[in-house]
Amino acid sequence: MLAKITSGAAVGLTATLIEVEVDVAEQGLPSLTIVGLPDKAVEEARERVRSAIKNTGADFPLTRITVNLAPADLPKVGPSYDLPIALGILIASGQIAPDVSDSLFFGELSLDGSLRHTNGILPMAYLAKEKKYKKIFIPKVNEKEASIVSEVDVYAVGSLLELIRMFNGTNKILPSQKSKLSELLRTTEAEFDFREIIGQEQAKRAAEIAAAGGHNIFMKGTPGSGKTMLARALPGILPTLTEDEALEVTKIYSITGNLPQGQSIFTTRPFRSPHHTTSRIGLIGGGTNPSPGEVSLAHRGVLFLDEFPEFPRHVLESLRQPMEDGVVTISRAKGSVTYPAQFLLVSASNPCPCGYYGDSKRACKCLPGAISRYQKRVSGPILDRIDLHVDVPSVETQKLVEKDKDVKKESSKIIQKRVQRARDFQIARFKGTKIKSNSEMATRDVKSYCSLPPECRTMMISATASMNLSARSYFKVIKIARTIADLANEKQIVVNHLAEALQYRPKDPDF
Repeated sequence: MLAKITSGAAVGLTATLIEVEVDVAEQGLPSLTIVGLPDKAVEEARERVRSAIKNTGADFPLTRITVNLAPADLPKVGPSYDLPIALGILIASGQIAPDVSDSLFFGELSLDGSLRHTNGILPMAYLAKEKKYKKIFIPKVNEKEASIVSEVDVYAVGSLLELIRMFNGTNKILPSQKSKLSELLRTTEAEFDFREIIGQEQAKRAAEIAAAGGHNIFMKGTPGSGKTMLARALPGILPTLTEDEALEVTKIYSITGNLPQGQSIFTTRPFRSPHHTTSRIGLIGGGTNPSPGEVSLAHRGVLFLDEFPEFPRHVLESLRQPMEDGVVTISRAKGSVTYPAQFLLVSASNPCPCGYYGDSKRACKCLPGAISRYQKRVSGPILDRIDLHVDVPSVETQKLVEKDKDVKKESSKIIQKRVQRARDFQIARFKGTKIKSNSEMATRDVKSYCSLPPECRTMMISATASMNLSARSYFKVIKIARTIADLANEKQIVVNHLAEALQYRPKDPDF
């Protein structure tokens, strides 16, 4: 007898339908064969399914069983096909007879028949909605993850036995309650508050501009000047995720298994801080079965690269495409996968190997050649793709001993309100497009949304000649000026905005 169960497979951030065909022959030697380009985890489903069915109290057919995962030319990865295979065997052997034509099944089985946490539930739930399926059956531990998808009844199942009893009419499983996405989103909590950062007013201003417009920022300064503290305080002033952004981020964390258990959606902007020993695949993504790297895990959030020049050069060079395009395409012999990578890059570096080149308090001990080699570890094309360059000098002694009541300091909460207002302006400005922030504007968009008055055009002509700005840098300055104008609640870019934006370009050609 033949049974057909519908499941799904993740391809990048999207999902495609997989038809699980199970044929239980009337005769033949006992065997269970799985075909359709299964990986090792799918092949091992034979033992998991056999044990789960027996330990549930059902009968495992002692005959030849063939399982086909169609389409056969699409690689099948992971243990998520356990549940549909087991259900198909039970239907094909005549032990249960449910109508599953309007349902999707997805989940990994334990040997005792219980359902384990399974990666990629959110893309599967959206697949069910897209393909007009009414029901989706998933592990109970993944219930909240799928509960945000409307128009699909989510049945969270604890074990294979519960599902058998439901189809036999001896047990009832109610659909999960839906969660309202807008009520879950909140401001990101940071490790530090901006009021805790002593001095560094220019750097804090640059961080505010970076957060408001999604601009990349490069901080250079001596050890202990506060670069890392600034970077780790930055998430606290980022704007709240929009619903579309939250879904994008959650899909990435769902397919990689990084979504915290019991959490329905990623509610805050991610903050990723890989060590400088991270490989190219770890940063960009890849592997035999391509998976997202740190640049995709930081999508719509912050990617903090501390000790920037210490990263291998080939690793840093791999950042060019995602910084420019906002996506990463990973190509393998079996096909190509594209992952989003629209992140805010925060990079920090010392000025030299010892860290004190140009410091007024401590003398640098590095040889001139060592300083030059250190500064050239980061290539010009990478630096040109970074919008804001800011020096972070050592903190003056007087500021260290000042009492808090003598110094007016803004908290992250106050700054975040300004940033949120500026980002709201941008969302309204770019309504109807795929652009979410000023940094995402292409050249044609800059010309459309950032018109310059005559005095500003004259200033840019002069600055381009005197500062040797590239075409990319020219438009980056205008985009930064647009963000500064948004923070000032002004509709038109004026000379003051451009003058401040030009201050954040590199002061020297090397670093």
